[in-house]
Amino acid sequence: MAKKPAFWIMAKKELCLKDKKLGKLIKKYNKDFLYSKSDPFKTLVRSIIGQQISVKAAESIWKKFENKCKKVSPEKVKKIHYMSLKSCGLSPQKINYIKILSDAFINKSLNPKNWGKLKDEEVILQLTKIKGIGKWTAEMYLIFNLCRPDIFPANDVGLIKGICKCYNLEYPITEQHAIKLSKKWMPWRSVATWYFWRSLDPIPVKY
Repeated sequence: MAKKPAFWIMAKKELCLKDKKLGKLIKKYNKDFLYSKSDPFKTLVRSIIGQQISVKAAESIWKKFENKCKKVSPEKVKKIHYMSLKSCGLSPQKINYIKILSDAFINKSLNPKNWGKLKDEEVILQLTKIKGIGKWTAEMYLIFNLCRPDIFPANDVGLIKGICKCYNLEYPITEQHAIKLSKKWMPWRSVATWYFWRSLDPIPVKY
């Protein structure tokens, strides 16, 4: 059974006190929460699949990908044929990125066992050395796998849409504007971000 992060209840209370509009959003989805995905490889593959597409599209591709692979592991993904991956709806670029990621796990150039002890910036630095993993994908990993409490992916389209919807702002606002707004949600910006995403989609965001 999925468990909410240890900080989740405290974060919700503090955010509701700090921000009444966000508080209304939190109360609307009161029973939902972020939970960690224990498999680092799967989290990163899902994040790559989700790059620059909607949650609904990413979910559809992921289900086809998972059915095709049977078991999503670096070894399995490395062996699976390019055309099989393409038939899931993956672009050639994303197929290449997922294959590179598989190699990085197999040859141990990525070692997620150590990441729990590292600072957010250190994890981002290690991940972004891998082709196809930019800052956004690394931030998704920090939120959805390591459950870090204060991650704010300021260039995420869904997040910006959620903020604009919540505060009746004209879309889009700049990344700098979003960062300025986010200061009042510290040190729980991952939680605030999750609720802004949640307000846009019929299912909770997950990677």
